[in-house]
Amino acid sequence: MKSKDAEKTKAIEMRKNGFSLNEISTSLKISKSSASLWVRSVPLSLKAQSQILEKRELGKIKAKASKFARTTGRLKEAAAFADEIVSSVSDNKNYSRVYCALLYWCEGEKSKNDESLFFTNSDPLLVKTYLRTLRAGFETNEKKFRVCIHLHSYHNSKKQLLFWSQITNIPLAQFIKPYRKQDSGKNVKLGYAGCASVRYHDVRIARQVQAIARAFLKKGP
Repeated sequence: MKSKDAEKTKAIEMRKNGFSLNEISTSLKISKSSASLWVRSVPLSLKAQSQILEKRELGKIKAKASKFARTTGRLKEAAAFADEIVSSVSDNKNYSRVYCALLYWCEGEKSKNDESLFFTNSDPLLVKTYLRTLRAGFETNEKKFRVCIHLHSYHNSKKQLLFWSQITNIPLAQFIKPYRKQDSGKNVKLGYAGCASVRYHDVRIARQVQAIARAFLKKGP
């Protein structure tokens, strides 16, 4: 009993000096609930209140940092796993064809007109990947590519055309007049480069791409 009373007295003294519940429970080797019960009615000086509040905020910062570290570690682990999977895939034309077909099936225009491929997206990396797999999987004629950029009023046309020309590796001469969206120009999307619509006219390839996607999806798991 004396030991318990001594611990309680020590806990109260520590609390008055601005120690946190975690510090008290760790120092006295008691549960946090016991520490809270013993000190909850202890009057605190302004200095003690300030110290406890400061430690509480520091604890929140440490918790956020710890969570960020765990998340970063898991993301790195996932990235390493993905790199291993992607690098293990053979550099085969058929893989490029399947990748291209699935990308097109998700983001390309699927209509009654199956004589051309129309791929429209605002993500530069996705557009670049689609074109990379299309070129790698099929015998394309670079002169058949046409690009139309959809821009807002706040965009600089010359700058965005040059940007998308570099992304698509398609000469500016094969870009048609940009489409300007009707907007007030007040809501500026920072980092938004516009939307690229890439057209490739080739009946055989257009039909092959969509047929591959249908066959892959039909195959199922």
